[in-house]
Amino acid sequence: MTAARGRTGRPPLTDERKAAIRLEIARAAVGLFIAQGVAATTGEQIGQAVGVSARTVWRYFPTKESCVRPLFSTGIDMIAAALREWRPGRPLQEAFDHVWTNDEELTGPDVGALLRLTRTEPGLRAVWLQTRDEAEPAFARALAERAGLPGDDVRPAVWAAMLNAALRAAVEHHAYRSAEPDSGPTPARADLAATLRTALGLAAAGLT
Repeated sequence: MTAARGRTGRPPLTDERKAAIRLEIARAAVGLFIAQGVAATTGEQIGQAVGVSARTVWRYFPTKESCVRPLFSTGIDMIAAALREWRPGRPLQEAFDHVWTNDEELTGPDVGALLRLTRTEPGLRAVWLQTRDEAEPAFARALAERAGLPGDDVRPAVWAAMLNAALRAAVEHHAYRSAEPDSGPTPARADLAATLRTALGLAAAGLT
């Protein structure tokens, strides 16, 4: 009886490594999009910038525009966690202070540059709006858990939509404004945090 042969070849990638590769591809794509435009950028170029094949790029993303999705979706889980931990009677802004100050991915320069590109690149705009839509259910679940409401209650969905709109408006406002010559000397991270706190304060009146 012949012994079964063991598996050969590379071991499967861990989820953490897959996420890291996706982020590397996203950053490479943004750099190329900024340098030469979306239309002139190919999957082969994105792969070369990361050190992988074009086939690997397409294994992770269906289109070159969708390569930026990891940068747009960064922070969704962290925001949902902050909502669950939001203590009753405390300002909503307070629950997010650690998010704005500690998360490099959420407030990094790539995101601002990428958002500015969405104003002229419909494909990137579609990816941005889709990730915002996908964030709402995560926010709604967190708010429902915090309030102890059942899944079929409409209020968490409405609250999540309000919160999502406030966050999107704040991030876009900061990204667009930071490219203006008269935007001032305020450090980018501090300015974004202040903008987000203002937006959350406006949204908080409708959240309980």
